[in-house]
Amino acid sequence: MSLVVVGSVAFDSIETPNGALENALGGSAVHFSMAASYFGEVRLVGVVGEDFPDSHRQLLSSRGICLDGLEVVEGGSTFRWSGKYFDDMDHRETLSVDLNVFENFKPDLPATYRDTGFLFLGNGAPVTQASVLDQVSASPFTVVDTMDLWIDIARPDLESLLARVDALVLNDEESQQLSGEKNVVLAGRKIRSMGPRYVIIKRGQHGAMISHEGGEVTLPALPLASVVDPTGAGDSFAGGLMGCLMKSGRTDLTGIKVAVAWGTVTASFCCQGFGVEGLKEINAEDLQDRFESYKNMLELDSVEIPQII
Repeated sequence: MSLVVVGSVAFDSIETPNGALENALGGSAVHFSMAASYFGEVRLVGVVGEDFPDSHRQLLSSRGICLDGLEVVEGGSTFRWSGKYFDDMDHRETLSVDLNVFENFKPDLPATYRDTGFLFLGNGAPVTQASVLDQVSASPFTVVDTMDLWIDIARPDLESLLARVDALVLNDEESQQLSGEKNVVLAGRKIRSMGPRYVIIKRGQHGAMISHEGGEVTLPALPLASVVDPTGAGDSFAGGLMGCLMKSGRTDLTGIKVAVAWGTVTASFCCQGFGVEGLKEINAEDLQDRFESYKNMLELDSVEIPQII
């Protein structure tokens, strides 16, 4: 099985109560790929400028991430983002966004990518995401990410795209905006009626909810004593999720539940370092150990329920 991700490659400048970092390697495709690479080869599609250093390429390649789909624009500058997190780490302020070469990015999948079994469409304009689907020759299990901007300015294009994909990943606020429902259960059901088999709603410290044809499944977050930098946690969640699906080959509800659990675990490591450092400094054993702890957290012993008279 193969896994293709289409998304941004960026330089992030981050300020949190724990410190700051300038021009760190970031972007949706990068965090996704770093997380998914623990499960197998990832094929990245993105765009950078001539200012993108070889050291970043070498890091990604060393993790088994194929860069045949990484376009370099001569004379161009790589996408840059800067943001500041507040004390609770749940809220941030975007300080600057310079799209640069990403503004006019038109993804072109290499021929070797087009028969992929799994496809993740990172946050971007729905028409651009749809253009990627038009290029694949197989019928991959496709998961799409979106944000409030596209829900606001490109809803018809987004709804058209949702009719073509298997799953949508979005957060609480985005689910409410897209569905018009305040209740997360009703929001998931309404969005699923637009086409996707699964709607996975990220709920921060409250975990994640899977809306499926039989109802809903909720998995808790993994408690962390310290959060250094949550930048990229959502994309790392998606990377762990899709990496697990690629590894198992299972896209039934059980497979999705296990994949969401792995997504939760990989996202937790992302939060424990600036940029991609939290994902870079761990190994497969670290991931497995934390997954076992998470599994054990979910297990309950049966108890006898007294009869009510």
